[in-house]
Amino acid sequence: MSKAAVPLRIICIHGYRQNSNSFREKTGALRKLLKKQVELVYISAPHQVPAIKNETNQELEKAAGGGDDDQRGWWFSDVKARSFNANQECESSLGLEDSVEAVKIAVKELGPFDGILGFSQGAALVAMLCALQEHKLEPDFNFHFAILVAGFRSACSQHQRFYEGPAISIPSLHVFGQDDRVIPEQMSRDLLPTFDGAQILFHPGGHFVPAASAHRQTYQDFLKKFQ
Repeated sequence: MSKAAVPLRIICIHGYRQNSNSFREKTGALRKLLKKQVELVYISAPHQVPAIKNETNQELEKAAGGGDDDQRGWWFSDVKARSFNANQECESSLGLEDSVEAVKIAVKELGPFDGILGFSQGAALVAMLCALQEHKLEPDFNFHFAILVAGFRSACSQHQRFYEGPAISIPSLHVFGQDDRVIPEQMSRDLLPTFDGAQILFHPGGHFVPAASAHRQTYQDFLKKFQ
């Protein structure tokens, strides 16, 4: 079999209040769109998220793709409440180290992987993992590319070290929506300078992973460089 015929293996990092199974379901259209090019492998965050009682917050989480029975998160911005809000400024977070370790274990047990894909909080985590790889702080990570959907810079002071120093050289595709009410467009744009030569897939929709036929060419052009 020729090298071009071998699918790229991508580890997938879900959003807040999702898990590996729900994210797999929500990216069914993407898997179908790129089935000849990639194999997507999904993992779950190590932290279970407490159920939300506030109806307004429930609606926001529903829009964010949440509402699963087994809701998971990669870290909490509110340590006491064990909750997360991308806009919440905090001095320290809870759970990030465990999540980095969970990805390391997944890479060892399920890898190797050519690339990494993250959505929302998962995309913010992907940026941090890429920073660790760039600065040679995690020898287990060897991603050739990253796809960040609805990504953003963490507002936690403890995490600012990930955005310091030279831009990350790992090739990246940043995907975000004009009508995203959970992670507004500008929050995703603020992450772009962290990566050198970041490519963009901008769509008119909201908080989801776009996979319409109109997006196929952008994904394929980005991925074919690594096959």
